[in-house]
Amino acid sequence: MKLLDKILSRFKNQDNGKISIESINELFRSTASRALGSDLSEITYFTCLKALSESIGKMPIYLMDQSKNRIMNHDTMRLFNVQPNPYMSPIQFFTTMECFRNHYGNAYAYIQADSRGRFTGLYVLPPQSVQIWVVDTDPFIKRRYYYYYTDVKSGKSYWFRPEEIIHVKSWITGRDGMAGKSVREILASNMSGSKASQQFLNDLYQKGLTANAVVKYVGDLSREKQSILLNRIEEQARENGRRLITLPIGFDIQTLDLKLTDSQFYELKKYNAVQIAAAFGIKPNTLNDYSKSSYANSASQNLSFYVDTLLYNISLYEQEFNRKLLTTAELEKGLSYKFNVQVILRGDPSQQADILQKYVASGIYSPNDARRLLDLPPVDGGDVHIINGSMVDVKDVGIAYRMKGGDG
Repeated sequence: MKLLDKILSRFKNQDNGKISIESINELFRSTASRALGSDLSEITYFTCLKALSESIGKMPIYLMDQSKNRIMNHDTMRLFNVQPNPYMSPIQFFTTMECFRNHYGNAYAYIQADSRGRFTGLYVLPPQSVQIWVVDTDPFIKRRYYYYYTDVKSGKSYWFRPEEIIHVKSWITGRDGMAGKSVREILASNMSGSKASQQFLNDLYQKGLTANAVVKYVGDLSREKQSILLNRIEEQARENGRRLITLPIGFDIQTLDLKLTDSQFYELKKYNAVQIAAAFGIKPNTLNDYSKSSYANSASQNLSFYVDTLLYNISLYEQEFNRKLLTTAELEKGLSYKFNVQVILRGDPSQQADILQKYVASGIYSPNDARRLLDLPPVDGGDVHIINGSMVDVKDVGIAYRMKGGDG
């Protein structure tokens, strides 16, 4: 039985012989996403996603040859620098891809090409609507796999070959390495506790920081009348921020003193936030935690963020683009994609001027190279590399003192 026949047979068995879009969507919908719900309401998780997604989104990407010259006449340059698809700008494309990669563990984009093989579009696919199907009867070294995408708006389904899909995944994958796992799946229990603490604070603020109170009265009330009384007291307390409420004769209300400092609530919440951030590779200063930071420390944390976190993420995209968007002939010529990390590594103006001056003085940059990094136009004669004329070859060090003859 063919693979498609097996799929249709499964759907028919589940739906009494009838195939429905609902049964297909239900089968392919992620169980993890249904169980976990939205974690974006947790502020630490949201901040980590924001930092990682924006860091990838704001870095331009170039196609370079083996001599590090930029290639501008490639199909993908318009997609990466102007418009990847009719709905997104390049920064939105990369931001969305990185957000999906972290939130779902996988990010997918369909590579559209015309009849002549030229790339015409990159379309982001919702990860919860994509499944990876593997032909498990093939030998493991030649095992074929396909991407199955269900468009929830139209109800149509599509099969894609691996070369038609850009697939970037998280650093941790399943046993076969085909699909990635998200941080929220791995830290599900930790995330649940963090969201519960956030919800507790929200309820506390809504109730005027008096989350617990005892109503005293003489006599007895049925369960229904107790509910009516308590609901009426809560309604009075929330009406237009009033600070006074009315009670029947013989009733009294006493608040329970709730001190968050006594329970070390903020310390535990802060510790939990740092743990979640650490799982993403986010530094404390990104969470506005400057308790152990200085200006110099923050600068080193930014560099550490690039080396320890972003460098791996950048390599994921570069390697996936190289193998999916470049032909074998282009790879043999030394072409490769490269993100411009200078965007995030720029220091303050004095640091940047000092670095550029050293690069120009040592002949690594020409003056126009340095001006280009400062978004300044080139000047005539600025493409010449200059260096201090007093420098000599290592083998010629001291030759002036060993030479005989001459003046003196």
